[in-house]
Parts: sequence; C-alpha cells; structure tokens
Amino acid sequence: MKVNIVVFWIICAFFVIAAAGYTLWGILDTGEIEWVGGTALFLTGVLGGFVAFFLQKSYRSQGGPLPEDVSDANIDDGDPEMGFFSPWSWWPVALAGAAALFALGLAVGFWICFIGAALALVSLVGWVFEYYRGLFAR
Repeated sequence: MKVNIVVFWIICAFFVIAAAGYTLWGILDTGEIEWVGGTALFLTGVLGGFVAFFLQKSYRSQGGPLPEDVSDANIDDGDPEMGFFSPWSWWPVALAGAAALFALGLAVGFWICFIGAALALVSLVGWVFEYYRGLFAR
C-alpha cells in the first residue's frame, strides 16, 4: 500500500504542475486563460490527492503492514473470507433480468419500470430467503 500512496501523490503533483503549466502556456500564447483544460487537469490532480490521502489514512489506521507489503508473506495471508455464495442459485440472474427490465422501462416506457420493480422485489426476497425453505433449509 505504501507504493500505491506514493504513486497517487506523484499523480497529484504531476497534474497540478501540468495544470499550472497549461494555464501559463495558454496565457503566454493567447493572452487569456483557457478554463476547461486547466480546470480538468487541476481537478485530476485533486482526485489523485484524494485517493492518496484516503490510502494514507487507511494505512495508518490498520495497525501494521498489509500482506502485499511484506516480502516474505504467503498468498494465503492476503486471502480473506469473502462470504458464502450459492453456486446453484438462479435468483441473481432473475434480479439482473429485473434490473434490465427496469432500465428498459426508463429508456422506452415508464410503465415497464413498475413490472421491473415488482420482479426485482420478488427476486430479492427469493434470494434472501432461499435457505429458509426447500431442500437446503436450515
């Protein structure tokens, strides 16, 4: 994570310097400030600074180096338990279809959104409660 922090601080500095150079060059060339390019470059530098600051605060608060920062760490050290996911569940597919139907309703006709929302609600409830009934009830 230390390398990521340094890279994002370099990105921040580069784009802020590039924005200053772009603005100065525009003033010397045309006598006016070109707002769009200078602002875009400056805000790109600000975004790099935001990411670097967040990573730096996260690194300080975690209480030690991450496994990818330690040279003698194993692959399993950085492999956390992500949760339990059903390999045979069809509910995510139904929920994706309902979301696609909802998006289609936004693009074509708003009345289709109601059908998509109803199907999404049924799919979400089915996905949440699939382990409370049937063969795999707990």
